[in-house]
Amino acid sequence: MIEIKNETEKVILVGVSLSDQDDTKESLEELKDLVSTAGAETVGMVIQNREQQHPGTYVGKGKIEELKSMIWELRATGIVCDDELSPAQMKNLQDELDVKVMDRTLIILDIFAARASTSEGKIQVELAQLKYQQTRLAGFGKAMSRLGGGIGTRGPGEKKLEMDRRLIKSRIAQLNRELKDVKKHREVTREQRSRSHIPVAAIVGYTNAGKSTLLNTLTGAGIFAEDKLFATLDPTTRDLKLPSGQEILMTDTVGFIRKLPHHLIEAFRSTLEEARYADIILHVVDASNPQMDEQMHTVYETLQNLGVKDKPVITVFNKIDRMEDIWVPRDLHADYYVKISARTGEGITEFLQSVEAVLREQKVEIEALYPYKEAGKIQLIRKYGELQEEEYREDGIFVRAFVPAELYGQVRPEGVTPNNCL
Repeated sequence: MIEIKNETEKVILVGVSLSDQDDTKESLEELKDLVSTAGAETVGMVIQNREQQHPGTYVGKGKIEELKSMIWELRATGIVCDDELSPAQMKNLQDELDVKVMDRTLIILDIFAARASTSEGKIQVELAQLKYQQTRLAGFGKAMSRLGGGIGTRGPGEKKLEMDRRLIKSRIAQLNRELKDVKKHREVTREQRSRSHIPVAAIVGYTNAGKSTLLNTLTGAGIFAEDKLFATLDPTTRDLKLPSGQEILMTDTVGFIRKLPHHLIEAFRSTLEEARYADIILHVVDASNPQMDEQMHTVYETLQNLGVKDKPVITVFNKIDRMEDIWVPRDLHADYYVKISARTGEGITEFLQSVEAVLREQKVEIEALYPYKEAGKIQLIRKYGELQEEEYREDGIFVRAFVPAELYGQVRPEGVTPNNCL
């Protein structure tokens, strides 16, 4: 837990509601969870109804006076605004309130900095932080000299924030070069997977929907999973053998969230793009969350921004063990949807059947007699396809199977064309 002078940092959350129909209250509740994950305590919330954010101070003069009183009464050490602040808004609020001023973007970046464990993740987080902080150096310096540490200061930290813009620009260029090398490595890995003919399923979803728990349940991956936002950050790929015997690679991805900072989207693009190159999208949804529909919308919106389209989608409504009411799931964007509990294992069989059904739709059916001299092709079918029937006869081996379309040419019996194979 982050501490300042042996006390937990206390913050007040601030949001601007632009209409009576928006979800500012729900967004602040989520921000409260983010702040808790970052190690601080929320001691108050303030929402101002406005036609638009105040260009200079985010909220109006009256709310600033209200915040001053709340900060004194609640002994708050800072405020966190629910939207990304401009440099001017951040500086003006700090001058008015004389406490640390943070925004949603900074809190998310702070959590990512704490959770990144691989070299790739650390590069991506630092790059996002430096781009965000590049235009906010003066304001950050004042806040840090006053409060010393706490949330919003992980990663590059005070020393790097004091670097001049020229040094930060140089560091960003260096990180971009390192990230370019990482991207090349990812592309090589994807090419190798493509040549192996093993299909890839990308597990996507809102943060804390249960993606890592699902991967652990399916493959025994042993990924750290906790009931917190962004509990895991670095993507993990594991091999899974389906009931039919076919192998599939399952790739966990970074969780999505509303108002996901564009700095993070850009820095993590190579990681997030795993979904673009996958054969199946597994959309994990926390069915017990009251904001389920809004979270699903955020996921699909983020996928669209990443250019993920024309992919078969299986929506996995998770955490049904937390639900008491009879409930019928719906997702008009999905090709299939199932109800499961990744924690208890309920519904996993139906889930795997859905995965096999989607894979089968992407395959070519073979029903043919193989001469014994071509028995090696059946091994390929067994490894990369779905062998439905295999019968040894005097004149050869009769096989009925489904194989990936790109593999069909390699496993087709000699003298057999696509028209007479079925």
